[in-house]
Amino acid sequence: MNITTSAAFAFILVLLLAPAVAGVATRTKSALTGRQGAPALQLYFDLWKLVRRGAVFSETTTWIFRLAPVLVVATTLLAATVVPLDGRVSLIRFSGDWVAFAYVLGLGRFFLVLAALDTGSSFEGMGASREVTFASLVEVGLFLSFGTLGVVTHELSLSGMLGVPFARHWAANAPALVMISACLFALLLAECARVPVDDPATHLELTMVHEVMVLDHSGPDLALILYGSALKLAVLGAMVVSVLVPRANLSAAGSVAVLGGGLLAVGVGIGIVEATMARLRLPKVPLYLAGASSLALFSLILVLWNPA
Repeated sequence: MNITTSAAFAFILVLLLAPAVAGVATRTKSALTGRQGAPALQLYFDLWKLVRRGAVFSETTTWIFRLAPVLVVATTLLAATVVPLDGRVSLIRFSGDWVAFAYVLGLGRFFLVLAALDTGSSFEGMGASREVTFASLVEVGLFLSFGTLGVVTHELSLSGMLGVPFARHWAANAPALVMISACLFALLLAECARVPVDDPATHLELTMVHEVMVLDHSGPDLALILYGSALKLAVLGAMVVSVLVPRANLSAAGSVAVLGGGLLAVGVGIGIVEATMARLRLPKVPLYLAGASSLALFSLILVLWNPA
């Protein structure tokens, strides 16, 4: 299996495995809290059920509302192509692609926010306001993390940052890379609307963030949004796996196998967090995100202070 083939195979694996990662998180939470819970494959069943249903549109909505779910999935797919999912190279790579990764994901969120505002509901507008506020804070930590990885590896593309055999970088910068891993995992929870920032299972409308924005979507449109959210979780999870388990020296098949196991481990980690932590009050969320960004800032200072 050559490098390009392994990158394509890892990309397809992430597409197929994405709903299972969210399902493993839910299943782990259920097991740790003593509940039977839904099966790990429940999201696949939900997506299939939604695809077969018809969509209902409010008379107040415009073409933006109908276009947003497609763009959410399309932008997430495009962002995934610049991430070295197989731990070696990405399908698309260029200098500075980490900036494109952040803003392509942001473009999908932009249209989802527009769709929420398009409904004319003050309720969905409230959720959109919260989503944009938290996303702007996530961006700080994400860029600081990429900046630190760039300084450590002396690379300007995600393939260079995450796809190099940087076991030697772990030997020289282990504390900084541990903090980067923790920061990326904390940002993953915020970006994918998981506890402690948001609760995907909440029914308390005044506490909703992401869920309140998609209340009016139904049928295949809702299926696209749910799949896009699961795919974003899997792509960000793959980045955490790439930092914690450098795979550039592994065979292509071994690297892809580690990716699959690592993504399921990320799902278990999310489930443990959700079983042991409560959802934060909204005023506490910016402090949580500032703490995550501080980890990335401290790691950057550490790397600059003690260059390898």
